[in-house]
Amino acid sequence: MKFRLAAAASLYALGLPPAVLAADEEPAPDALSPVIVTATRIEMKDSDAPYASEVHRREDIERSGATTLVDYLARYSSLQVLPNYGNRYSPALNMRGYGITDGYQNVVVTVDGRRLNNVDMVPQLLGSVSLADVDRIEITKGSGSVLYGDGATAGTIQIHTRPRDGATVDLFGGSNGSRGASLSAGLVRERFSLSASAERNRDDGAGDKDATGHRDASRADIWRVGIDGKPVDELKLRLDAGESRIDTRYPNWLTLAQFKDDPAQIVGNYTHQKFNTHYWSVGADYDFSSRWRLSADHNDESRYSEWVNSGSESESRYLSDDISLQFRGDKLAVTAGAQLFDAVRKGSDNDTDKRNRALFLQAQYSLERLTLSAGVRGEQVRYRYRPDAGEHLEANERFSSWDVGFNYRVDEALSVFGNYNDAHQAPDIDRFFNTDWFTGTTSFNGFIDPAHARTLTLGLNHSTATNRLKLAVFHVRLRNEIFYDQSLGMFGTNTNIDRSRKFGIEVQDSWQIVRAVAANVNYSWTRALIDRDDSGGGAFNGKELPGVPRHSLVAGLAVDVVDGGRLYLSHTWRSRAWAAGDFDNNNSQRQRAYQSTDLSYRQQITKQVELYGAVSNLFEHENGMWVGDDQIYPVDYSRTWKLGARVSF
Repeated sequence: MKFRLAAAASLYALGLPPAVLAADEEPAPDALSPVIVTATRIEMKDSDAPYASEVHRREDIERSGATTLVDYLARYSSLQVLPNYGNRYSPALNMRGYGITDGYQNVVVTVDGRRLNNVDMVPQLLGSVSLADVDRIEITKGSGSVLYGDGATAGTIQIHTRPRDGATVDLFGGSNGSRGASLSAGLVRERFSLSASAERNRDDGAGDKDATGHRDASRADIWRVGIDGKPVDELKLRLDAGESRIDTRYPNWLTLAQFKDDPAQIVGNYTHQKFNTHYWSVGADYDFSSRWRLSADHNDESRYSEWVNSGSESESRYLSDDISLQFRGDKLAVTAGAQLFDAVRKGSDNDTDKRNRALFLQAQYSLERLTLSAGVRGEQVRYRYRPDAGEHLEANERFSSWDVGFNYRVDEALSVFGNYNDAHQAPDIDRFFNTDWFTGTTSFNGFIDPAHARTLTLGLNHSTATNRLKLAVFHVRLRNEIFYDQSLGMFGTNTNIDRSRKFGIEVQDSWQIVRAVAANVNYSWTRALIDRDDSGGGAFNGKELPGVPRHSLVAGLAVDVVDGGRLYLSHTWRSRAWAAGDFDNNNSQRQRAYQSTDLSYRQQITKQVELYGAVSNLFEHENGMWVGDDQIYPVDYSRTWKLGARVSF
């Protein structure tokens, strides 16, 4: 046994496939469970899907030891996730080379279909989603523009919550005064189900005290209630409501000398920000027959943010509607529908809104070995700026998106797939204005062009009882990629890159080595290049998009140590990159490589009681987000730990 484990580990380190192991080993362990995807509203195994995907299931989340959704995505997914200029609740995202600066605007994030994207330059508030409620995270890469529309240029992140049956209490405490509690309860009956959850997290912070005596402390209170009912066999009704209240302090940037001396130090005072969101959703599915279904959903969400230091605040309201008709035949599945997305942000002296209207058609045809998919979407975006005094401004944009794909099953183990996607990103409402950070004045910038991306993805799946491999290569051609040109310092401008491209390789592998040992690897190699930028006078031509690491690796090893006890060791590494604002690639300082080694252990004491512990950043790598020379936001620079218990009833 010892020799076999050593040999398996050596082969994996050398990059050799597990198939090279001797055939006369012990009987194969239990088969890996299938991975299901639903991005096209058609449930299927990911090995049969005509698009690239990455799925994280509940068992993956639990073994990680992560406490928050942001923490899980940052350390255990292929996404690059960093606090947005220090703010870890509303983090910056990079997927497929769109960069840590603006990448979050190129990914549509949904929770049970409810869109989290903002219409201004604020990343999605991922901290408002309780990780305890998450059942599955489905990341669709280079596809999704037909069903998700505006902003799905890199892809989508679909978060699905789980129903509850029974009650669970989860308590934990750890370093830096972190502590938390969550309570969930629910019941499932033949025609009725009810789920409710509440969570409270606190952290006293790892940084030094500022002049006001505060550390980078935070607290989050989140609750959610969901009800499903089936009054008759043909009709299903659903109601969902929730709220999050977040109070956080986060650090300012440090110079390189300060960061090297002590990343926990604070210059000035911590930025103090409060978030408050509350939403409700209603929906219904009506089955006319076994083949026809009509679905309708409505979401209403209010989002409030306050910067306590300056006294400024932002208040927005988001309304969305989705109605669709679906046909499911033996071979053909078709979904057609309409979507509306209205958002209004109320400022101190103006209202600014962005309204999306879209029609879409998505079809899939399955033969014995071949699956074909195609879809098209037409979308209109309207902007209105209504100041209390002065001229009202309006603009309209129209664009169409489409997606085609295939999946061909060569044999029981091997399938190949391809996807060609056309997508757009309409500018957010802040892109039409420029701010002189020296005087604080704002001026109208004009209605800049939407970004247009065409993505080609080719890949394969190879699945056996003990190994599941996914390989994909991609290439993206972009026109008018949207960015903020900081080359003029305090007088930066929101504008477009005329031509740019991205390409790369993605590898995912899960391997059940023996019954008690499993390994997983998620690796990507990405290049993001600026081909032509006329607005910058050619200064950016041929440069790399900043904030895009070429290499990203997440590797993990799970070991069943004793009966009911599992140890999970993982390491996250992302190579260095150009600093977030360094579009001409001439800064003397570059984004340092990110590293974190994490360890977790879970022990099932009885059927109802489980104990767990986790250590993050075991070797205390000092990580940070570089936005320019001597402008570094510290992140994950110390070792942290936590211990917890879960009791189920």
